[in-house]
Amino acid sequence: MRHYISDTTALLGRSLRHITRSLDTIITTTVMPIAFLLLFVYVFGGSIDVGGQTYVDYLLPGILLITIASGISYTSFRLFIDVQSGLFERFQSMPIARSSVLWAHVLTSLVATMVSVAVVVLVALLMGFRSSAGVLSWLAAAGILTLFTLALTWLAIIAGLSAKSVDGAGAFAYPIIFLPFISSAFVLTSSMPGPVRAFAEHQPMTPIANAIRDLLAGQPANVWLAVAWCAGILVVAYGLAMATYHRRIT
Repeated sequence: MRHYISDTTALLGRSLRHITRSLDTIITTTVMPIAFLLLFVYVFGGSIDVGGQTYVDYLLPGILLITIASGISYTSFRLFIDVQSGLFERFQSMPIARSSVLWAHVLTSLVATMVSVAVVVLVALLMGFRSSAGVLSWLAAAGILTLFTLALTWLAIIAGLSAKSVDGAGAFAYPIIFLPFISSAFVLTSSMPGPVRAFAEHQPMTPIANAIRDLLAGQPANVWLAVAWCAGILVVAYGLAMATYHRRIT
């Protein structure tokens, strides 16, 4: 275990150094979510009824989900570049734990994404976002966001290992970025037509966004449904990613 941790830590340091030398990746992943935040709050917010809640307070959880979905596309891209450059073959010839290469990319994605999430929250505070939640509620919301990030990152690992081109490595994130728009992230699902509402209420973005919103508002939240969705995606994605990895390197 000590050997595994030291290998992962060393490779994590390598990936983080790449991030610090290319801060534009973090900046890029925050620009689009912040643009959505500004657009919906200042342009559409006045005409959207969310039950009396301030729209920036209602909207923020969905924007955070989009921020995470945007960030993991870069994880897939970085992994694809490592695979294509032959770096995996070089690591395979060294006495290191094989899966530590993947975990280094996953942890790098987690760090970079949490930085982007923090920037978006700061912008929301400047725009008037306010929370009456206590420390435990904030920690619970952060935990759900972390679990969601890990789940999507392992999906990105699958894409990065399977893609045939750079464009394909990052394109898989587009449907995930689009999902919050067909959920309760931007409007109440009760305002949607029947079939759309049925889809919105039975896809993962709605319970996750609702749980984070309720936690940040200091209200009772259905945390377990959100955790179940995130954990389910994580378990399936991890299993498929490891199977893809072992098939790729053998």
